[in-house]
Amino acid sequence: MGLPEILINFKTQGTTAIDRSARGIVALILKDDTKDFDTKLYKSVQEVDSEDWTEENKDYIEKTFMGTPREVIVERIAKADTDYSKALARLKNKKWNYLAVPGIEEGNTENIVSWIKTERDTNKKTYKAVLPNAAGDHEGIINFTTESIKVKDKIYSAGQYTGRIAGILAGLPFTRSATYYQLSEVEAVTASTDPDADIDGGKLILVNDGTKIKIGRGVNSLTSLDGAKGEEFKKIKIVDAVDLMRDDIRNTFDGSYVGKITNSYDHKVLFLSAVNAYFEELERLEVLDSAYDNKAQIDIQTQRTYLLSRGVDVDSLKPQEIKEYNTGSKVFATAKVKFLDAMEDLQMEIYM
Repeated sequence: MGLPEILINFKTQGTTAIDRSARGIVALILKDDTKDFDTKLYKSVQEVDSEDWTEENKDYIEKTFMGTPREVIVERIAKADTDYSKALARLKNKKWNYLAVPGIEEGNTENIVSWIKTERDTNKKTYKAVLPNAAGDHEGIINFTTESIKVKDKIYSAGQYTGRIAGILAGLPFTRSATYYQLSEVEAVTASTDPDADIDGGKLILVNDGTKIKIGRGVNSLTSLDGAKGEEFKKIKIVDAVDLMRDDIRNTFDGSYVGKITNSYDHKVLFLSAVNAYFEELERLEVLDSAYDNKAQIDIQTQRTYLLSRGVDVDSLKPQEIKEYNTGSKVFATAKVKFLDAMEDLQMEIYM
């Protein structure tokens, strides 16, 4: 194997993390009978052919590109389709970050919420969706609730503007959050009667500060916190960083290790050393908190449980012996990291 090649791969991923985080991919599902095709991939708004879409759907795609995502994948389904299962099946094995379904019918968001939760929690995908008035209580669901969004002579509902929000989120780097992101094209919105309560309730809202319309705070729909998902998981910025890290580690392991490297203790240590070098790059870029001991290591407790299930007398083994024990094809690893958030709240006393 040789450590240097893997080390360079991980360090390169760390070095490019900021740029890659600002070039996310949006997936849109649109109902349209203008042309008979399934999928269109656009790298720029100039590629969008007006003959392929209704005027309304072309507007949704253009609004999505305003947020500068790297690509927009559009999955077309027929207007007569009663659900979005065909489009979701096509998206299942594609690479994208944020999903929006502009104009989704009331009641159909539950199916999308369920699908996203399954893909994230069970299949370990890093998909997220921006949905209107969808209290998903999950870090993968952004619950956009602002209505009556006025742009020139047109009024958009929350559902119709989800593509614009998804484009913003996909185009933001780790160096900033969506909080107070200005939507310069928006002239007016229906104001929240209690924005603090809405945000605490997991709603992404637009607010008018008297001079501009902006995102109130970059939060997802997660409200039920536990030991596995603390307060930081409510922040879109933090979840995006977690997702990129998971993808980087998984993709490098799949591409450079699976089926290619014997599962010896030495090779496990080399892999974890490369992961820790990646963490150091993220510290340098201020994605991870350098004051924290961001570290990956062999998960000795899980490895102990595995060996016990295989009939090994683990009580007679020292901790180091458990680490070095043959675990077949399985690699048990754990990591503790701390992400840096963006400046959002100021508390300042001025004395006279």
